[in-house]
Amino acid sequence: MKLKNVLIVVKDIERSRRFYRDLFGLETILDNDGNMVLTDGLVLQEETYWKEFLGKDIIPENNSCELYFEESDLDRFIERLEQYYPEVKYVNRLMTHSWGQRVIRFYDPDGNLIEVGTPM
Repeated sequence: MKLKNVLIVVKDIERSRRFYRDLFGLETILDNDGNMVLTDGLVLQEETYWKEFLGKDIIPENNSCELYFEESDLDRFIERLEQYYPEVKYVNRLMTHSWGQRVIRFYDPDGNLIEVGTPM
């Protein structure tokens, strides 16, 4: 058995598709009526479908998990983030951990937590 995909819930699938393409270069593999598979195994699902499946409310910014990306040119990434999405909500701006890794954390437009760090 292997982990195939990670699914996140989004309100506006097109907005989220642009966000993940603009910042991370993820492209659409499959667009299936409210479910969208992107490269690298990320799946976007519209909130209305997810709520229907679960019968529960979605809790944005719940901080129970994060999407983790590595980027060797973190300064350039931050410039791109601020250029394309100046309204992004930060959890922490650029910081350096005690082990030397530089990271930044922020939320996507739907409150999904993202960390981008230099390779370890």
